Amino acid sequence: MKKALITGITGQDGSYLAELLLEKGYEVHGIIRRASNFNTARIDHLYQDPHTKNNHLYLHYGDLADAANLTKLIYNIQPDEIYHLGAQSHVRVSFDIPEYTADVVGLGTTRILEAIRDVGFAKKTRFYQASSSEMYGKVMEVPQTEVTPFYPRSPYACAKVYAYHLTVNYREAYGLHASNGILFNHESPRRTETFVTRKITRAATRIKVGLQEKLYLGNLNAKRDWGYAKEYVEAMWLIVQQDQPNDYVIATNETHSVREFCEEAFGHLGLDWEQYVEYDKHYDRPTEVDLLIGNAAKAKKILNWEPRVRFKELVDIMVKEDLKLAEIEKAYRDIRS
Repeated sequence: MKKALITGITGQDGSYLAELLLEKGYEVHGIIRRASNFNTARIDHLYQDPHTKNNHLYLHYGDLADAANLTKLIYNIQPDEIYHLGAQSHVRVSFDIPEYTADVVGLGTTRILEAIRDVGFAKKTRFYQASSSEMYGKVMEVPQTEVTPFYPRSPYACAKVYAYHLTVNYREAYGLHASNGILFNHESPRRTETFVTRKITRAATRIKVGLQEKLYLGNLNAKRDWGYAKEYVEAMWLIVQQDQPNDYVIATNETHSVREFCEEAFGHLGLDWEQYVEYDKHYDRPTEVDLLIGNAAKAKKILNWEPRVRFKELVDIMVKEDLKLAEIEKAYRDIRS
């Protein structure tokens, strides 16, 4: 039985990846941060009683800022594969807490790579680094590929560029099986509600059932390459399975604006988005990324991976799930009143 360690297992990608690996027969270990509230909602359906013989999911307390703990965990678990997904991943928030973002996103990657090297598993453990399309920032070419120069436009993106190059450096300097997946925006019903896509689908469905009146957004003209997170974790796994480590763009090669996402989401519900969406400059970034669109030809050729769910179907998946939540929320409110 292969062992995998996932940082960020409680997030959108981590939960889908844990599902995938368990289905493939892995023993899955995840690092979670200690919090005063339960923060495992996305994986609670996977986490069985640890005393049952069929349980192959294990959670460990840890933090990407704690090198000693990370080293101890990797030494004790001896994972065959490490998927490094954990991060302070909100781009707009990274402008407010740049030092913390740099520490967790950038140096957090350093700590894990050093731990792999220090505990002597460098030739065994395969490492996946969750890189981001935000690294392209003020894009130098359209569409973006693995050889497109980076031009980061946020503290988050700058930290990701550091982590990307460090992964390449440890691969070349120490022979680690270390790869980067440059994932363009990928969404799902498990996306955190502070991210614009989920913010839109949650608001649209709450407006539909009478729980909300308005939705406030920033730049409606920003264009992104949006895919389905559940498919993108399949690409992560495929990257790690290759005999030779490498770096891959994972994307749909389509781009749509935030305005189009609003039109599609509200349209699914028979609503005119322009009656409910208003601009709020508070949500603008100090430096904006106007356009992202990725070319995943390399992933298709080498990994035999390509997206199946496209933009309209993705929005449909998210709206349908969030409409269920909104109806439950409304029923609960009606009972209380």
